[in-house]
Amino acid sequence: MPHRRESYFHLHLVSDATGETLMTVGRAAAVQYSSVSAIEHVYPLVRSQKQLDRVLTEIENSPGIVLYTLVDQDLTERLKNTCKELGCPCLSVLEPILALFQNYLGAASTPRVGAQHVLNAEYFQRIDALNYTMMHDDGQLPENWEEADVLLVGVSRTSKTPTSIYLANRGIKAANIPLVPGIPLPDVIWALKKPLVVGLYASPERIVQIRENRILSLNATEDRSSYVDRAAVAEEIAQSRRLFGSNNWPIIDVTRRSIEETAAGIISLLKDHRRKIAEEARA
Repeated sequence: MPHRRESYFHLHLVSDATGETLMTVGRAAAVQYSSVSAIEHVYPLVRSQKQLDRVLTEIENSPGIVLYTLVDQDLTERLKNTCKELGCPCLSVLEPILALFQNYLGAASTPRVGAQHVLNAEYFQRIDALNYTMMHDDGQLPENWEEADVLLVGVSRTSKTPTSIYLANRGIKAANIPLVPGIPLPDVIWALKKPLVVGLYASPERIVQIRENRILSLNATEDRSSYVDRAAVAEEIAQSRRLFGSNNWPIIDVTRRSIEETAAGIISLLKDHRRKIAEEARA
C-alpha cells in the first residue's frame, strides 16, 4: 500500500454495540501519529444488512482504515469483501484477542452482541456510584462521606468533579470537597475511617490558566484579583499541600495528567487502602 501524504485519514469504526471499544482502540492508535489527524466515522448498532448498506456507502465515499466488532458472520464477511474490493484495510479488533483466549482456555467463545453492556450487578453498582457521586459533588452532604470509597480534596480547578465522575463510571463512590481560603473543612472529615482521602494539586501557572479561561467562559465581571493572582494561587496550593502532608493523605499532581491518568493513580491507591483496611480487620 503506498504511503499517504495527506494530513488526515478516514477511520471507520463499525460496531454491533455502542462502539466504545472501537473508539478507545482507534484513538489509542491514531494518537501515535502526530503528523496526521483521524476523521472518525462511527457506526454503532449495525445489526442488519440494511444498516450495513449505509456503512459501506460511507466507506466507499471516504476510503480509509476500517475497524470493526461484529458478531454476525454474514455482516462480517460482506464488510471484509467490500473493503477488499475498495482496497481499504479492514481489521476486527477482537479476533486476535479471542484467539489468544481460546488457545489459553481451550474453549471457543460464545458470540453475544453487546455482551459487555448486560444489566448485571456490576452495571447497577456503577449506576449507584454515579448517583452517589453527583449528590456529593463540591462538598455536599458531608454527613454521608463515610459511605464514599474515595474523597478528593483540592483547591478550585484541580479536576475534582470530572475525576469523581470518571471513578463513578468504574463503580467507585467518589465525593469531593474544594479547599477555599478562610473556610475550614467540615469536622466530619477528621473522623472518616472507610474512605481514602486523596489530595489533588497542580502548578500555580496551570491553575491560573484554567481559572482565567473559566472566568472568560462565564463572562464574569466581579473582582477576581485573588482568584487568578499568581502569588495568591501559589499560596493556596502551598497551604493545600501542607494540609495533605499533616494528615498523611496521598497526593497527586494533576498538572500534566489527563483525567484517566489521575483516576488510574487513585484506583491503585484505593487497592492498597482497601488491602490495609482488610489486614487491620484481621489483626
